[in-house]
Amino acid sequence: MKDPQANNPLHGVTLEKMLHHLVEQYGWEEMGRQINIRCFNFDPSIKSSLTFLRKTPWAREQVEKMYVQSLRDGN
Repeated sequence: MKDPQANNPLHGVTLEKMLHHLVEQYGWEEMGRQINIRCFNFDPSIKSSLTFLRKTPWAREQVEKMYVQSLRDGN
């Protein structure tokens, strides 16, 4: 039986790993420009971002989209 998650780029990737990847690739300033949320624009940290994103589905979805796009762009 084929693994249904085989083509899912988010499979096995934690939100924390996504954030570390995005911060390394783009930095907080660019992330805050692309996704205008307070935890990226004012005193950003992984911890505060995780807290917010775990409670806010629309923001998490935007971060996931940004992560997948960064993988497609080869970052």
